[in-house]
Parts: sequence; structure tokens; C-alpha cells
Amino acid sequence: MLLKNKTAVITGCNRGIGKKILETYSKNGATVFACVREITTDFKKLTNIISSKTKQKIIPIQLDLSKEEQVKSAATEILKANVPIDILVNNAGVIHTASFSMTTLRKLKEIFEINFFSQSTFTQYILKSMIKNKKGNILYVSSTSGIDGNIGRSAYSASKAAIISQARVLSKELGFYNIRVNSIAPGLTDTDMMQKNTNKEAVDEFLRNVSLKRFADPEEIANSALFLSSDLSSYITGQTIRVDGGL
Repeated sequence: MLLKNKTAVITGCNRGIGKKILETYSKNGATVFACVREITTDFKKLTNIISSKTKQKIIPIQLDLSKEEQVKSAATEILKANVPIDILVNNAGVIHTASFSMTTLRKLKEIFEINFFSQSTFTQYILKSMIKNKKGNILYVSSTSGIDGNIGRSAYSASKAAIISQARVLSKELGFYNIRVNSIAPGLTDTDMMQKNTNKEAVDEFLRNVSLKRFADPEEIANSALFLSSDLSSYITGQTIRVDGGL
């Protein structure tokens, strides 16, 4: 088990890539603080099922990144557990599709608040544990859209590019404390979010241009996250790993 005796904090665990990262980390021996916007009955059932299979502890944490007070309260709840945090995965995020000229300032701020600003604040809180223990691993889930840019995704692409830039800066600032910081940039992945927010023309163009001629499975993204969160990548920091099937 690659994460045996490790404690991880993962945001956006209720579906898609985040859900699969939760399952993968738990299966590999990690205790997980599983952050979600709302702790529903279904999510409790999910964590119980995963935990019973993996025999690892999963602690649901309510974290709505659109609410500043919840960012602080969630981090406080995690830190009050008084266990060293080894891994932070900033996975939660929202997407918006509209041409640049039709993207309002309000929407731009909303996207950045969730995808960048609140994650930055949350990371600052969790970092306290890592700096205290002089070790840690931070992983940002960005997107190929943050590197390549996609038509209709000016707000989303910009927020994901900001994540990549922040990860690089933090890798330089935090290396002294033995804290590694990386990001992954998935291509189109077979999730509910992708299906609801990507039109057929964009999907067809993607499949024409991707070498493997298919979408990613969320498990493939989770396995890449696992690699970067484990000691197998102990000399990798400040990097953005594209997981895009050869886009």
C-alpha cells in the first residue's frame, strides 16, 4: 500500500475524479478527511462502504468553497484532530462555459472564488500542520484547459492556469520544509461534470485529436494523483503532469 500510515485531505470527494481519488487513497492505506460541499446521507453511505472494504478511516468534512466561513471552519475541524497531515489534494472545482464576451465579471469572480481563492486560503490553513512537521505533499487538480485554453472556457481556463502557477511558486517556497507541490492536468475525463458541460462538437474534436481516441477513466486520473502523492515520486516537485491520452 503506497500510502500506508499517511493522512490525506481531499476536497470534492462526492463524485467524479474526487470520488475515485478518495477510493484509491483509502485502498492504499491512507486515513482520509473527505471534504464535500454537503454531507448527505448518500455520501455517508459511500464513505462507509469504502471504509468497510479498505479498513481505513474516512472522516467526512463539510466544505463549501463558495462560503468563506466554511473554509476556515473545515480547516479548523481538521487541524483540531491533531494528526499530522501528509497529503492535501485540492480537487474541488466548478466549470463554466460561455464566450468571453458573454462572461460577466460576477461569474468570473465566482469561478475564481471556488477554483482558486478559497483553495488558496484552505491550503494556507492545512499548511500549518505540514510546516510544523517539516514534511508534506500538496497536489492541485488543474486541467489541460489551463495550459491549452479552450473555446468558451475563459474563466475556467484562467482559474486552472492560476492553480498551475501557484503550485510552481509553492514548490519553491516550501521545499525547505520538505513539502512537495505538484499539479495534474487531466484531459477530458468521463465524469458527470464533463458530460453536462461539454457539447458534442467539442467531444468529437477531442476524440479526433487525442492519440488514444477515448476519454480518461476517473481511475486513471486517480492513479496519477496516487503516484504524485506517494514516495514513488519523492524527487518530483513543481511539475504539472498532463494526463490526457496524448492530446
